[in-house]
Amino acid sequence: MASKQFHVMMFPWLAFGHMIPYLEFSKKLASKGIRVSFVSTPRNLQRLPPVPSNLANHLKFVEVLLPPVDGLPENCQATIDLQLDQIQYLKKAFDGLQASFEKLVREDLPDLILFDFIQCWIPGIAAKFGVPSGYFCVHPASTLAFIGPANELKHPRMRIKPEDFTVVPEWIPFPSLVAQRPDRAAVMFHNMNSPDVSGKSTGHRFAATLEGCDFVAVRSCRKFEGTYVDLLQELYQKPVFPVGLLPGNTVKDKINHPDLPSWSDSFKWLDKQERKSVVFVGFGTEYKMPVKQVHELAHGIELSKLPFIWILRKPEGLDISELLPAGFLDRTSDRGIVCLGWAPQPEILAHPAVGGCLFHSGWGSIIESLSHGHPQILMPMVADQGLNAKLLCEKGIGFHVPSNEDGAYSQDSIAMSLRFVMAGQEGKHLRYQAAEMQTIFANQDLHDNYIEEFINYISTLRKGKV
Repeated sequence: MASKQFHVMMFPWLAFGHMIPYLEFSKKLASKGIRVSFVSTPRNLQRLPPVPSNLANHLKFVEVLLPPVDGLPENCQATIDLQLDQIQYLKKAFDGLQASFEKLVREDLPDLILFDFIQCWIPGIAAKFGVPSGYFCVHPASTLAFIGPANELKHPRMRIKPEDFTVVPEWIPFPSLVAQRPDRAAVMFHNMNSPDVSGKSTGHRFAATLEGCDFVAVRSCRKFEGTYVDLLQELYQKPVFPVGLLPGNTVKDKINHPDLPSWSDSFKWLDKQERKSVVFVGFGTEYKMPVKQVHELAHGIELSKLPFIWILRKPEGLDISELLPAGFLDRTSDRGIVCLGWAPQPEILAHPAVGGCLFHSGWGSIIESLSHGHPQILMPMVADQGLNAKLLCEKGIGFHVPSNEDGAYSQDSIAMSLRFVMAGQEGKHLRYQAAEMQTIFANQDLHDNYIEEFINYISTLRKGKV
């Protein structure tokens, strides 16, 4: 395979929750001798981790320039740069890359294009050059199963009102908990059916992608989601490949960051804590939590009386005194750490003092946490996070913090959930189940086998044939 330099062109959506797993997938393929061209915008490529030196001959970054679009601020090239209501303008600009991407394909003809559902126009470009295309989904298979087949997305028959998204769809024939909570159902109904300024709805993009691609690759594994993977093959009537969970950096990887030395005192503090006693709190780099919810979260952490490390994203222009409740840092200084900047998350999660995670239910964070066997206290906020939370509850490895009717979380429900999972006798089985997941999520041999199986499949592809 390596001698023939099979060439894969990777093109993720402009969100770091998508770009990072695409990059990890690229590194896995490059390590097996596959030539990979990773396509994104200049600023995003600068912000991604550098390509490891041992893969530099196989993995290259390739730039495309976003066209200017009214409503999209200058130099905003990823969802992290934008407010939620501005992302539609990024999609419109992204759709404007079709000619540039076609030029890339023409000039450096790949053997395969792997792409994200947002750029549903890629199968058409690939077909012009007789190149196979595959949709690589960074979400779990259960999320795709809930979204459903292309014909239902194009012509909804079972989901004609928001409430229909709060129940498990009829096309899932086995017991499942995966469905949206009521406060998110209206948002998903709108996104799936109503075009934004780009002229396309999320449902349209998914349907066109699923119909146009030659196969689907999904960031999952059969030992965790086998029934959902099999269902997807039935729904799509085309090959569906789990490619493993693609965990990012582990403690075995050398972490090189200028802020790492400043964490020495924090690790000394961790060393003094009892085993499995500390809760790790983090809500990713994308979500901008409202200050009111930050205050409820802080009070809940304080009420739980548990030791904690909280990685908190501070919105621009907001002082720490406004972000956290008055006196919170002083009152919790003896049992907690709040970090407003970069944190060595893999090393923190690997520390024996950490015993659980209070998360937003992002799939990448779930994978990273379960690689260390930590039970999940789940506070889903946006997008697919509620579906992920339901999947973990279905598997008995997560506890969904009860929310109010508007989707907000109270300090009392947060404190109760933390104590239940971390210290309560009732949560003992959940802690055991989560620890058992480490044998799946941290099993590198298992995930390497998925990569090998995927390479065996794509090696049979030839331009114009699948």
